Amino acid sequence: QVQLVESGGGSVQSGGSLRLSCAASGYTSSTYYMGWFRQAPGKNREGVAVIFSSGSTRYADSVKGRFIISQDNAKNTLYLQMNSLKPEDTAMYYCAAGGDTRLWLLSPTFSGNWGQGTQVTVSS
Repeated sequence: QVQLVESGGGSVQSGGSLRLSCAASGYTSSTYYMGWFRQAPGKNREGVAVIFSSGSTRYADSVKGRFIISQDNAKNTLYLQMNSLKPEDTAMYYCAAGGDTRLWLLSPTFSGNWGQGTQVTVSS
């Protein structure tokens, strides 16, 4: 099973950028998907972006054109480049990994491996 540690969160003004990182250990070829979810107070968990082992990616409509998910050549670090940040992007961001198709589908019911999260706050 993969262990995940997120970093890179912080506070920025609207329109700013942040890059989140997720350090993974125990990553194997059976970890087909890696992605990012977020949750704001009083709101449901929301899938943000996911990357398949082949390199294919999917994004939530709310972040398309602004966020980019990627991983390094060794596939042991996951990134989320967040540009043109908006106050509605404020949330705790969680890294996720696994072979469950629900992760690829960015389903909030995904219950596999999770990191502890990193807070992103965007002010106006």
